[in-house]
Amino acid sequence: MKRFAVTLKATVAALALMAAPAFAADPLVDVAWLKDNLGADNLVVVDAGGSTDYLRGHIPGAVYTDYGKDGWRVKVGNVPGVFPEDPTALGELVGSLGISNDSHVVIVAPGASSSDMGNATRIYWTLKVLGHEEVSILNGGMAAWVKDVDDNKNPVNPLEKGAVEPTPASFTIDLQEDMIPDETEVMAMIDAGALPVDNRTADQYLGVNKHGAAKAYGTIPGAVNLPQTWLTVEGGGTFRDAETLAKLYQAAGVPTEGPEVNFCNTGHWASIGWFVSSEILGNEQAVMYDPSMTGWTDKGLPVQTAISVN
Repeated sequence: MKRFAVTLKATVAALALMAAPAFAADPLVDVAWLKDNLGADNLVVVDAGGSTDYLRGHIPGAVYTDYGKDGWRVKVGNVPGVFPEDPTALGELVGSLGISNDSHVVIVAPGASSSDMGNATRIYWTLKVLGHEEVSILNGGMAAWVKDVDDNKNPVNPLEKGAVEPTPASFTIDLQEDMIPDETEVMAMIDAGALPVDNRTADQYLGVNKHGAAKAYGTIPGAVNLPQTWLTVEGGGTFRDAETLAKLYQAAGVPTEGPEVNFCNTGHWASIGWFVSSEILGNEQAVMYDPSMTGWTDKGLPVQTAISVN
């Protein structure tokens, strides 16, 4: 995939709002930070939960995107849920949400489970692939925003009903090709010493069960298992602190630095693993293999199974 720039048309109103970011983006922000910064210049809050829940009540000013339908992930050949071969439509989607290259984007997932947070981590990863740096995730998601209630059980933090119509913005793609390795590149990385990290459940890693779109049971040879459910508190929507995560990585046999390839079935759970390794623990050599086991087995590449029941 060749690097190229795609400049999208902007409205005059959106161009007038463009300015240098007022703050550096941390990968995770909490509810207190978001409350303090609502309405800040260039802040774009993106709700990536369910549309019905969004309309009933969302963070004031948040725009909505349908994670499953808007084009964040597409089917390429036989492989579902991957980054598109031509990212032009993705760039248009980003601009349509009111996101410019100067925006600080805060992504809000439902937050009921670790897999929920995959909505946010996958969009976060996608924006990084598109070359956008100022991105954060609300730790705990929407569940954290509505957790605090008054004596009448009403949420303390403000909510807004109905849909917010975003003002289209100018967004220019700066494709980070090193973040989207294909099978040949992944095999070369592994041959050179990179550790493949399987962020799926243990049963899928061992070869007992598989995703419906995968053509074979098992995992990439040499992979270690670090289920994405380990990475949040009780498998919920709040990421564990870096110290605890480092202990879990050690227990799983995953170094917190050095070449690492995260994968799952379709790049959803793996985005959680990549986010923790790269963004929370700071491993700049961690990458995600987006097609994951559906892409790997579609190519007929070798797999490793620990238990043979099929």
